[in-house]
Amino acid sequence: MIRITTTLAYVFMFFALNTFAQDFKTEIEEFRENYKEEFLKSKFSPVKKEDFQYLRFYEPDEKYRVECQFTATAAGKPFKIPTTTGETRTYTKFGELTFRLDGKNYTLAVYRSPDLQRIQQYRDYLFIPFKDQTNGKDTYGGGRYIDLRMNQLEKDVIILDFNKAYNPYCAFGDGFSCPIPPRENHLKVPIEAGEKNYAKIN
Repeated sequence: MIRITTTLAYVFMFFALNTFAQDFKTEIEEFRENYKEEFLKSKFSPVKKEDFQYLRFYEPDEKYRVECQFTATAAGKPFKIPTTTGETRTYTKFGELTFRLDGKNYTLAVYRSPDLQRIQQYRDYLFIPFKDQTNGKDTYGGGRYIDLRMNQLEKDVIILDFNKAYNPYCAFGDGFSCPIPPRENHLKVPIEAGEKNYAKIN
């Protein structure tokens, strides 16, 4: 009886893990389809529907879906982040996310845009620009971005999914002003997840 019960437990565990893996892959695929559709909504978009064939991504990898401890930044003051055109954008530091990857601790700063806070649908928008050791190789040299929403925070814990990292418009062509990830968000580790280089110009 004990042996049968143990066997059933392993069977249920196998199916549970398999279902989670399928759900995770489906979630990432849906995210990427929505990401593509967003390009079609703006007349300033650098990517047209016929260019979708040149968008490249790493295979979904649960390793890069990490649980983070959030630490709020008290009274974060507005500061300027340089952009690729030499202009600046104003942000405030909202807090920091600490997570483990391959047994090591890493931290990323989370920012908010005062301008977007004035717009109802973007009031809870959180912005994480970052660089890592894939930049200039498999991924865009200027870094990538991840978006979060404040309601994703649960008791100072939030899930950060690098599989949802995407390229700034500057990765697709000239004429765009893209925030450059601050030095505090330069990760000394390759993040082999999310969007890769745009194949049309690489």
